[in-house]
Amino acid sequence: MKRVLTIAGSDSGGGAGIQADLKTFMAFSVYGMSAITAVTAQNTRGVQRIYPMPPEMVAEQIGSVVNDIGVDAIKIGMLFSSAIIEAVATELKHMSVSVPIVIDPVMRAKNGDALLQPLAEETFVTQLLPLATVVTPNLPEASALLGHAVNSRESMLDAAKLLASRGPAAVLIKGGHLEGNLAADLLWTNGYYDWLEFPKILTPHTHGTGCTLSSAIAAQLARGQDLRQAVRGAKRYVTEAIRQAPELGGGSGPLNHHWGQTSWI
Repeated sequence: MKRVLTIAGSDSGGGAGIQADLKTFMAFSVYGMSAITAVTAQNTRGVQRIYPMPPEMVAEQIGSVVNDIGVDAIKIGMLFSSAIIEAVATELKHMSVSVPIVIDPVMRAKNGDALLQPLAEETFVTQLLPLATVVTPNLPEASALLGHAVNSRESMLDAAKLLASRGPAAVLIKGGHLEGNLAADLLWTNGYYDWLEFPKILTPHTHGTGCTLSSAIAAQLARGQDLRQAVRGAKRYVTEAIRQAPELGGGSGPLNHHWGQTSWI
């Protein structure tokens, strides 16, 4: 069984973060492990409190599972602070194996609550981006990382080139915030780009889509798929998980991570 490690925050509501990652890993039949960077009090309406883990504890979690169980791919989500980013980057650089690393630059929750301290953004770009097999920002995240608006297909292409120049092997810019009926994502790798378009589903129940997409990509890379296949498969999985969302809570509800695994019930 392939092994995938998620390095991310805990969502007490179960829709995003570590919880969404582990559900996604199970859906793709890979063994999931976790290094928790922060504990949040969180539900579909927003984030009420964040308690970051000590950086040394984050590093110890990573080393503990990698040195015993091993790892075939890594997904990175919420990191919160410069100190945690530095601890994660140091631990990854010292790993004895080279595996795909999928980085989802979690910066804000759906309702706008900050999940990455503003002073940590530069550390993220300089310390972590160069380690990425693929980085998966949405339009607001790409805008924040580059310091200018990314809000059209043309600006997405320019943003992908700029982000790729910061070190990641590939860039996936998610265009769900674009106007129109299509959720158009741009995959940039090795100087080439590809548009991935799926029908947009109009629903408030999209909590954890970024976490879920990046985890699905990591799971498929661990299983040996190439990046383009992994991204397309992840996009299909997330689209259907949104379509079959259970409509829980009074805000932005979670996805249905197990939509394809109900035949045994």
